[in-house]
Formats: sequence, structure tokens, C-alpha cells
Amino acid sequence: MDLSWAQASEIVAAVGSGRMSAREVVGAALARVAQHDRRLNAFTAVVEDRALAKAAAIDAARARGGAVGALAGVPFAVKNLFDIAVLATLAGSKINRERALAVRDATAIARLEAQGAVLVGALNMGEYAYDFTGENVHYGPSRNPHDLARMPGGSSGGSGAAVAGGLVPLALGSDTNGSIRLPASLCGIFGLKPTYGRLSRAGAFPFVASLDHVGPLARSARDLALAYDSMQGYDRDDPVCADRAPEPVTPLLGRGSGGLRIAVAAGYFRIGAFPEAQSALERVVTALGAKTEIEIPEARQARAAAYVITASEGGVLHLERLRRRARDFDPVVRDRLIAGAMIPSSLVVKAQKFRRWYREQVLALFADVDAIVAPATPCTAPLLGQQTFVFDGVEFPLRANLGVYTQPISFIGLPVVAVPVPLKPLPIGVQIIAAPWREDVALRIAHALEREGVVAAGKTAHADA
Repeated sequence: MDLSWAQASEIVAAVGSGRMSAREVVGAALARVAQHDRRLNAFTAVVEDRALAKAAAIDAARARGGAVGALAGVPFAVKNLFDIAVLATLAGSKINRERALAVRDATAIARLEAQGAVLVGALNMGEYAYDFTGENVHYGPSRNPHDLARMPGGSSGGSGAAVAGGLVPLALGSDTNGSIRLPASLCGIFGLKPTYGRLSRAGAFPFVASLDHVGPLARSARDLALAYDSMQGYDRDDPVCADRAPEPVTPLLGRGSGGLRIAVAAGYFRIGAFPEAQSALERVVTALGAKTEIEIPEARQARAAAYVITASEGGVLHLERLRRRARDFDPVVRDRLIAGAMIPSSLVVKAQKFRRWYREQVLALFADVDAIVAPATPCTAPLLGQQTFVFDGVEFPLRANLGVYTQPISFIGLPVVAVPVPLKPLPIGVQIIAAPWREDVALRIAHALEREGVVAAGKTAHADA
């Protein structure tokens, strides 16, 4: 088995059967990180001793005939906004280096490790998650494994680079306005933003509490499902975590997309898309036989309202740090946060009222359809350092506008799977959007597309260099 590109499900089968030990798998992942991360800059910390000890415990449990878990021996890494015991939780910042060390792992980490997954380290990200590019002024940019001169997308840039670069088969990210789906799209991997409140965010440094989600990135839809199932469940430590019993989706993947009513997002979601985004969407639409087009009402206004809420909540969260340590921020992040803190409360209230109306309008669409497909990003990965791009004939700042197609969906907490379409020379993603709590629908469609070869996470050249 080529462990650089093995899927989590393949590793579980090998470790569970005894064909490989967890120690072999984890040791190989640590070696890949040591060899290749100098180019990718995906990791900010590696927890080698912890990882090897966990792997040894899994092997010992298996030798005794004990249960080893649904993710036995699978190496994973997490965006550095998740608490990792005995590390400072950086959240991509310089200021957070001075935080007290975490005393316990974030809930998402603990739940993955309870199923036998093995944490190997923390991953680079945009400062305080206010980023769509994967560039960080304090720790350097993560790089896209398909072309090291290009962005991986953000803010979970290290997560996208680590999975797409063959360092780990599974990573965790967070998604407030698109920060899982953008790296998935630009790096050519799968990403899941679950329903708002589905997975616990306890132990994850916040950005915008009313919009923050956590979720996995992987190289297959099945791996997303395995990780998602492992993290489900109520957690009283996250005040918005839904008190719902786990609803496993992995057993449902084989049902495929047959019988599902799938529509294509029209209007706003087709305007401005580059030819590669249009081509990727058309491949998915053709494969699914989706002939119905559907207009998501007032999506442009939804994005504007999402901006207001994001900037305001983010600015208030960081206000004291801005007062005391303004020079220690990335200047771009600092200026956006200061502007957000100055937004009039009347405008925030108006945005929240619109949000409730918009949610009702979009949920009504799911009376007639089971899923909606739309572009994930308007273009393939831009060059590192690129400041602007032309969208719908107008030049826009790149960093703030790569999430043009993701923000109207995050805004109301719908579950979305980003699937990678392997175009040449660079991949690009498509969003599969479902109704609340119907992650199973989005993952079934993603799995069906993967089986048909329409979407796939391909090997990247850099790892063999």
C-alpha cells in the first residue's frame, strides 16, 4: 500500500486485519511530514511522541483482541485553532503564542482519537480564520501541492495542503464563510461543512460564533463520512451543539444518488464563474442528470449580510487585542476587524433579520429538491501574493472575494460537501448542498460521483520530487 495516498478506509482495513501496524502507518506519516513539509508549510507543530504512543496503544489493543475503532491507525492533523493538550492554540496568530497551554484536546480531536485515529500535529491557517487564501504573515503561506507557487485556499490552508500533499489522509478545518470548501476546491480534495450545530466546536478558537462550523477534509467521500460519523453527538460544552442522536451516514453511501431530486443553482451562482468553474459544474451536472435549475433568492444580499455579521462579530471578539496589540496583527486582518467593530448595531440587526427571512426562503426550496449543486470557487488556485482578480468584468480584491459562492450557504448553516473535479492543469471544486441534517444526501451524491470517476482527489507531483 502506498501510504502517501492511501485513504483512511484502506488504512483501517490494513490495521484492523493486521496487515500493517498502526506504528508503521503513523511512522510513515511522520516521515512524510519531515520530508515534504518544508515545501508545503502545512504544519506549525508535530506531536511525534504522542502520535507514536497512541499508535503503540492501538497495536497493543489489537494484539489483545480488543476493539480498535472505526478509524484505527489513521493519522490526522488539525487546523491550529483546535486545542491540543500541552500546546498553545495559535489560531494563526502571533499574539496567541503567549496563551496558556491547552489542558485538554478539543472535543473533535478527542472523538476521532476515541475511534482510533492518531493526531500527528497542528496545521497552518490564516490569522484568526479571517482569510480565504491560506497565506499567513507570521508563519508563512501554506502552498498548494498541485503548484507550489499557488494558494491552497483559506483559512484552513494547512489542512488542504496536508491532505492534498499526501502528508495525512485526514484533517480538520473550520468553516465560517467557506474555509473548508475553499481549500478543498483549490487543492482538489473533498471537504464537509456540516449543518450548523451538528459537530461540537468545544475547544476550537472562535471567529464568528453564529457562523462557525468544524468539519473534515479528506481524499474520498467515504473518509469524510467515517470522520463525520466519529465526531457526531451532543456536547454540552458547545452551546449551539444540537442535542440530536448520532445519525451515521457511512452505511448509507452505497445508496448512491438514484432517486434523489438534484437541481443546479442558477442566477447568482452562475454569474462571474471562470471557464474552469463552469466546466467542472457541467461535468457534475451531466453525470447526475440534473436538468432542473433553481434560483436561490437574494443570494447577493445574503452574502452582504454575511459580511456584516462576520465583520461585526469578529471585530467585537478581538476588540481588546486590537486596542492593546494592534501592531501584532496581520495588517490586512487588523484593518478588517477594526472596520467590523465600527459597524452600527442597527445594520447588524438588519442583517440578522434578513438572515431569518433568507433561511425560510431557502429551506422552502427543499420541498421540491433534495440537493443543489453550485460552484465552490469562481476560479482555480490563484498565485501566492496575488492581490486582485477580475470577477464578472470587475476587478475585486482577491482575499475577500474568493468565497463569493460559499458565503450565502454558510450564512444559514446548510450542510455542504465540496467535491474535486480533476481538471488540468489544476483541480476545482463543486458544492453539493443539502437540507439541514441531511449530510447523508450530500455524501451519497459525492460518493456516487467518485465511483463514476467524475470527481477524484489525484496525486500531486511535489511529493515525488
